[in-house]
Amino acid sequence: MHKEILINAGAGEIRVALVEDGKLCELFLERTIGLDDGPLKKRADGRHGHSLIGNIILGRVQRVLPGMQAAFVDVGLDRAGFLGAREARCLADLPGFDDERAPKISDCVHEGEEILVQVVKDPIGEKGARLSANVTIPGRLLVLVPNQPGIALSRRIEDEEERARLIALGENMLGQDNGALVPGAGYILRSAAIGANLADLKEDAERLAEAWRPVMTRRQSAAAPATLYHDLDPVERTMRDEVDASTTRVLIDDRAACEAARAYCSRTMPEAVDKIEFFAGPGMLFDLYDLEDEVERLTHPRVPLPSGGWITIEGTEALTAIDVNSGSFTASTGLEETSLAVNLEAAHEIGRQLCLRGIGGLIVIDFIHLNDADNIQRVLDVLVASLAKDRTPTQISKMSEFGLVEITRKRLRDPLFKLMTEGCRPCRGHGRTRTVASVSYELLRRIERAASAAPGKPILVRAAPEIVRWLEAHGEEVRPGLARRGAARVQFEARNEFTREGFDVGTLP
Repeated sequence: MHKEILINAGAGEIRVALVEDGKLCELFLERTIGLDDGPLKKRADGRHGHSLIGNIILGRVQRVLPGMQAAFVDVGLDRAGFLGAREARCLADLPGFDDERAPKISDCVHEGEEILVQVVKDPIGEKGARLSANVTIPGRLLVLVPNQPGIALSRRIEDEEERARLIALGENMLGQDNGALVPGAGYILRSAAIGANLADLKEDAERLAEAWRPVMTRRQSAAAPATLYHDLDPVERTMRDEVDASTTRVLIDDRAACEAARAYCSRTMPEAVDKIEFFAGPGMLFDLYDLEDEVERLTHPRVPLPSGGWITIEGTEALTAIDVNSGSFTASTGLEETSLAVNLEAAHEIGRQLCLRGIGGLIVIDFIHLNDADNIQRVLDVLVASLAKDRTPTQISKMSEFGLVEITRKRLRDPLFKLMTEGCRPCRGHGRTRTVASVSYELLRRIERAASAAPGKPILVRAAPEIVRWLEAHGEEVRPGLARRGAARVQFEARNEFTREGFDVGTLP
């Protein structure tokens, strides 16, 4: 497998594309406008596409609801965060309490109390962030669990001999602690720890201790709600979580981001430093594999299949429905063979699309009807294989007599189509149109492209008034970002004849 990571640190957003054998397999997007200090600084509120996941916050309990076995916690956002009893269990001090018996929420927290929580799901729609009181800090090899002593392993470590070896190393590390680690803390060994030695684990554990101590120091003087810890920025997080032995190279098209990636790898994973390359052109980074068009298509409901059939992906408040259609394809051997061929293509593509689009919750797939039980099992096997690399917890049901397969995939944040589009008023809610922000980010990329093609020349942008207003409202961040990307002289002109998605970018003499 030939795996490459492309990081486009543009003027308005950071996009990370994972490409295997020339094909896009994962996409991460984090918007940066709204930050105080450029593309590599973190933001606490999670708006405009910024993820809150991993943030550790000193919150205040607003309400305790025994009927729901949950509490709502003020974490400084528009909506209070949701803390379930199971996620609050580490706050309970009950005789005989164990993992098999979740405590009552009233045994864990009470109204007005200040508690330390971590965001495990971003706010989605009308729902606030999902919280856990069992906070963790991930490192390259280990995950620090301050409230839970002992050693545990990632489920992705499957080899029994390696599991036994790593558990022994972890226990040895705790036994040899000379005060450099967090007292009473536990650790989860990540899949990246496969093959690591004791010195590697100790070094990572000591770095995690250095990250945890400031959290406890800040807690002493902070007033709730206050964010005490941010996870790494998108570039460093990509290095930590995505770069492995199968990664052949990491291409980054921004010098500051490239240096940040190299600095992080020098500290934590020096073997990866030589894989990082600065992309200086020609052209734009995502042009290497024609990714721009593919990313744009991720908001479209229809996905073509090689045979001429297609799948249609439609999201609702309750679930995501996926329909499989054979289109014009017919196999000469009969209906069952036609249905099987299209279903196999669909099953292979569906796993990829769920990951790329960030779809979670309940997913229902309407496959083309099959009669042969062996053929049904083949389709399910391909579907399972297509989701095998997905690190997001997923469960797949058997196929019903109506050809339906249900999938549950943990929902961590809004899917891509909700981030990039909104309900279309003229069509009375039956369609969606791209948001002002999404069009503005595309326009910024178009400006970068024009600046790359004509270095040093001033650029004139004509766009719809609402787009120009958005860009000017964020001018203090937009213009320095464009200058950093080689577009120092840009003039915006609002034109009523342009629709929201229409604009023109040209150079001036």
